[in-house]
Amino acid sequence: MEGADHDRERAVVATGNELAALLHHPDTGVLLALLDNPTLDETQLCLLLERKDLPAEILEEVARRKPLLKSYRVKRALAFHPRAPRLATLRLLRELYLMDLVQVALLPGTPAELKRNAEDQLAARLPQLPLGQKITLARRGPARIAGALLAEGHKQIVAVALDNANLTEAQILKVLSREKLSPDVIQAITQHRKWSCAYNVRLAVVRHRCSILSTVLSYLPELTVSDLRELAEPGIVPESLRKYLQAEIGRRVSLSKKSAQDCETSPISGASKQD
Repeated sequence: MEGADHDRERAVVATGNELAALLHHPDTGVLLALLDNPTLDETQLCLLLERKDLPAEILEEVARRKPLLKSYRVKRALAFHPRAPRLATLRLLRELYLMDLVQVALLPGTPAELKRNAEDQLAARLPQLPLGQKITLARRGPARIAGALLAEGHKQIVAVALDNANLTEAQILKVLSREKLSPDVIQAITQHRKWSCAYNVRLAVVRHRCSILSTVLSYLPELTVSDLRELAEPGIVPESLRKYLQAEIGRRVSLSKKSAQDCETSPISGASKQD
């Protein structure tokens, strides 16, 4: 007990190697005393915040002390700590730099609420960002942000966003669900080596009113009859496209009937009937 008391007293005035050693002390009281040490600098505090076993009490105290949070490095270290107070982290996200927000959103193990909040912060900043930063986000940002940038339709961004490794089919479908969407975006999706092959993406392209007719017609033979019938319902697609859908449905039905008739009249089928 006396040793711990002594260490707490020393923590307030320690310098140099002694202070550096106390950064690894297991006692919470000693670590709290370190925060009152006037020689504790930004680098040493960040080293302390790198400790994954740091007691929540220390993290809460750092979050309460505004003078400590004047340093961006300290803000970042606290925001990235897995045991940081939830409310403090949500507050700090508003002050993080762009790519640090991206890292929070993509970091495995980040709670869903924090990921969502980081994405919200990124989405809110998009309108004010210069083109260069938008391209960087389109290339490396989370799926939701890549999708938002894709929907903007900027020629220098569309191709980059479509190649983003984080982009998901769900975000592509969300983009294609927008009524006001540049035909160039739809065309880029239909020409992309990955997304042009996804069945649900093709279905969404057929449904979109701004899609190129030749592309839509090339997709029809690959859609299921049930999907074709749903699309052919009044009000789903333009009337000019409904006739093509109905023609494709008719073609499938005829093929199905012919196939059934061929099976009935085949030699094997006839032999089985005679037997």
